[in-house]
Amino acid sequence: MIFTDTHTHLYSDAFEEDQEQMMQRAFAAGVKRFFIPAIDASYANAMFALENTYPENVYLMMGLHPTSVKENYKEELAFVENQFQQRNFFAVGEIGIDLFWDTTTLAKQQDAFRKQIHLAKRYNLPIVIHCREAFNEIFEILEEEKAPDLFGIFHCFTGTFEQAKKAISFNMKLGIGGVVTFKNGKIDQFLKQIPIKNIVLETDAPYLSPVPFRGKRNESSYIVNIAKKVSEIYEIPIEVVAAITTQNSKDIFSK
Repeated sequence: MIFTDTHTHLYSDAFEEDQEQMMQRAFAAGVKRFFIPAIDASYANAMFALENTYPENVYLMMGLHPTSVKENYKEELAFVENQFQQRNFFAVGEIGIDLFWDTTTLAKQQDAFRKQIHLAKRYNLPIVIHCREAFNEIFEILEEEKAPDLFGIFHCFTGTFEQAKKAISFNMKLGIGGVVTFKNGKIDQFLKQIPIKNIVLETDAPYLSPVPFRGKRNESSYIVNIAKKVSEIYEIPIEVVAAITTQNSKDIFSK
């Protein structure tokens, strides 16, 4: 049984003290594939070091996170573009719009999102979308940019059933994480209406730990708790959840 964590910040300072032990717990739980989103240039070296340590298991994305879109965002985007010229990545991410922390940067976030979508199209790569309190703004840009070569993952999906269907209509799979285990998470109420071919599993570690670890540091081994909840929702064995969602991740990342 092989699990794929399609979104995990393993280079986070939260793992500074026990990264190796955390990785071994994940391996022991059957998590063999880890897709690593970028935030901004300051994290690049830590990402590359992680890849060097676990070259058979860790797969990197490159992009500018919306909460890192500041006054210097064009310099950050130039760094992202330069990285794609130098080496291969498996996605452009995580990118998108976040209006929870700062609404004043909306125009810059929209510009950064569009530019990185264009980058993904140029390299025929998936995008991994961060969306927080910005579904309408995200969908507006996806509608403008939609094309057969635009596809990817709606990371940490927390929207409604209608928003889920709309995201899927834009060739996006839904990233299902710890929120599916929350009593007030709501996505568990409609997830079974979404064909399982349209979802992938993720932890977003060290954030958003699933029950029973909610409120504590998340880690990739907890993907099993997410998969267990998904297996209950779809009424299929956890082994089937692991197999289907891992295949879905291969379809997206071509790896």
